[in-house]
Amino acid sequence: MVDTIASVGRMLLRRRVLDCSGEETRFARCLSTLDLVALGVGSTLGAGVYVLAGEVAREKAGPAIVLCFLVAALSSMLAGLCYAEFGARVPKTGSAYLYSYVTVGEIWAFITGWNLILSYVIGTASVARAWSSTFDNLIEQKISSFFKSFMAMKVPGKVLAEYPDLFALILILLLTGLLAFGVSESALVNKIFTAVNLVVLGFVIISGFVKGNAENWNLTIENFINDTNVTSPEQVEKSFGSGGFAPFGFSGVLSGAATCFYAFVGFDCIATTSEEAKNPMRSIPVGIVASLLICFFAYFGVSAALTLMMPYYKLNTQSPLPEAFSYVGWAPARYIVAVGSLCALSTSLLGSMFPMPRVIYAMAEDGLLFRVLSRMNQRTKTPLLATIVSGCVAALMAFLFDLAALVDLMSIGTLLAYSLVAVCVLILRYQPGTLNSSSQSEKLVELVGGEKVAVSGDSGDEYGPDSEDHIPREKFSIRLLLVPSRDVPTKTSGTIVYATTAVISVLITLLCVVLAVYLDELMTGQPILVTVCVILALLCFFCVIVIWRQPESKEALTFKVPLLPWLPLFSIFVNIYLMMQLDLATWCRFAVWMCLGFMIYFLYGIRNSTEALNSKQRKYGAQTKNKSPIYLGGDESEVEAISP
Repeated sequence: MVDTIASVGRMLLRRRVLDCSGEETRFARCLSTLDLVALGVGSTLGAGVYVLAGEVAREKAGPAIVLCFLVAALSSMLAGLCYAEFGARVPKTGSAYLYSYVTVGEIWAFITGWNLILSYVIGTASVARAWSSTFDNLIEQKISSFFKSFMAMKVPGKVLAEYPDLFALILILLLTGLLAFGVSESALVNKIFTAVNLVVLGFVIISGFVKGNAENWNLTIENFINDTNVTSPEQVEKSFGSGGFAPFGFSGVLSGAATCFYAFVGFDCIATTSEEAKNPMRSIPVGIVASLLICFFAYFGVSAALTLMMPYYKLNTQSPLPEAFSYVGWAPARYIVAVGSLCALSTSLLGSMFPMPRVIYAMAEDGLLFRVLSRMNQRTKTPLLATIVSGCVAALMAFLFDLAALVDLMSIGTLLAYSLVAVCVLILRYQPGTLNSSSQSEKLVELVGGEKVAVSGDSGDEYGPDSEDHIPREKFSIRLLLVPSRDVPTKTSGTIVYATTAVISVLITLLCVVLAVYLDELMTGQPILVTVCVILALLCFFCVIVIWRQPESKEALTFKVPLLPWLPLFSIFVNIYLMMQLDLATWCRFAVWMCLGFMIYFLYGIRNSTEALNSKQRKYGAQTKNKSPIYLGGDESEVEAISP
């Protein structure tokens, strides 16, 4: 019985053997750093910039919305830095799915990939419906009126939409055709729409500072009463707060920052382009960091301009920018805003659709999903079948379903991926050896300007991969938790980091549950809950110290996350806390989706995965070609033995 459980555990936690020195990629390497920056900006800087700023300023933060975007950008940058390091480590398509597979095991990789697919499908469908709705508003609801009159779907339960959105269906199918046609063509269209969007946002920012009034950042209660004639204390508290720069206080800034955090979601699509970028190990880190910075300045500028143009309590939460321009006497500018909004929605839609077939392709190629989905078109060098299938599913959802209840499911998939990538970075930085090659003499080949360039795979460790066996075997002792025996990673120190990371992940999850569920009681100082939080925080701090004391790998990378282990752990905390803010209904839908995924995995994926087939070959003595261990310096069984 024990052997059976151990065998199943090894199957669930087996990790992918990463081959970066074998055959060339099946994708077309044609994306420059500029293409990746445009893809990240287009995907992240969606229609939210035209709506979200007004909603958060009006209801949560007032002029302090600029601080909300600053806090949200810093939190998002933590996840972005973790993705950037993995982009430098693993020049393979698959994003967070692949990063999890090579680090923490197959079951976690499947959970990550399965939820990323859900996030991208729902994101694509919801953005397509938003595009349709925005265009419909421009032509005075003629499209919706027609469909409601002739094709209304009145089904109880709010599962289906009020009417089938044919416009959204056609839009997704057109973009599916564009993505299937070729990645360079898609990148060109994305750059054009992103450029138009940035020009429009530049116009909004400049207009706001030209027509704005600094007094709108320092309003008093007399201003509010004179403008609205509202004197009820309850109404004043709800609509106006206390006035000034932060009318709803520090709690309002934090609440607004949690909402604004989702405005920075989307940069992770850059990580799926590893096999299509000309120089992935440099372009991906630069693309992620640059796109997040550009998006922050755009959000910061638009929110500042908006709250300068008109008092925050007068903002329209549905269409703040057109109302603000009307308020300052520039009503025709609404048409410029509409063009920018449609371009933003177009790039956001492309950004949701672009990574979806690539994650499906990566999972299918590894055998965790049906292998037929990994077929590539030899002419366009795109995963044709995965593109068509995912596009059709998203189009069908946009055509028929009411997506309002499903949008929060996107958050779970994205935040889970962010958390696992941070965990993976934390683990890998303290492991001996490298991910990339089977010997120190091998070099990783990149394509730069169409030419092959050799990049060293040397770990830089004092004990190279081949000399690991000559290091005396360490016997674990409590002393090694705080006083490691060497200044380079060993198998024992790597195992300590694995185990401690698993423990601190559980502790952070428990702490976030307490904070999310019992926050009001904690604010009143209830002794039991405060004691629980203090104990959990102290245990987390001890785990951080244990990880910090372990020797860090000296592997040379084009980008590394700074301030280890603090930044990845803080990113994990932020992501898990935001996940715990989601309601019970969302978690129930998530459970249903995961049950469907586990059926596919346990009935098909666990037996047909490439790693399962390779394990069988190794068992019967067959030599696996073009494969190398994940961590150099030991055999596969020793690596699996330290799985968390």
